[in-house]
Amino acid sequence: MKVISLYTNEKKLIQKAAKNDRKAQKQIFDKHAPRMLSVCRQYISPVETAEEIMLNGFFKAFKNIKKYNHNGSFEGWLRRIMVNSCLDHLRKKNPFKFAAPIDEVKNETDDDGMDDCNLEMHVLQSVIDALPIGYKSVFLMYVVDGYKHHEIAEILDISVNTSKTQLRKAKLQLQQEINSLKRQQYEA
Repeated sequence: MKVISLYTNEKKLIQKAAKNDRKAQKQIFDKHAPRMLSVCRQYISPVETAEEIMLNGFFKAFKNIKKYNHNGSFEGWLRRIMVNSCLDHLRKKNPFKFAAPIDEVKNETDDDGMDDCNLEMHVLQSVIDALPIGYKSVFLMYVVDGYKHHEIAEILDISVNTSKTQLRKAKLQLQQEINSLKRQQYEA
């Protein structure tokens, strides 16, 4: 017997969730939680804390779901809430410390030297986790979440040049650490 999954219209599900329909909220949570946990984990470690931030993010989302206007994807709207929840947590835990901006920041290129990296994902995540909080936040917002420098500057209350500097320094530090790990693998 072939199992057919039930069709759920996300717009109707969101409308039900906006009316505090717990079943609809649970369906939304079940559908999006794994990806949202992944988003939170990129910014927050350990995973238990990331889970807590994700749950708080869902609480904020369900509290404000009536404000979702169905323009753009719901997942994108939810992701933005998760990123902002992570940044709020990081601000409370340790105010961002940013390096002074470099007067002229080189244009960002796609060639950051990481294309041929064969590191496992958990190793790469631990390298990213080791970045200073300012570098890590800007790196993730720019590279992973696709924010532009002017958006990052506005969200983090920094200048555009500071955002560019943080990204540049994050990439340099990541590249140095990855090269070191590669050398260790090669020598082993």
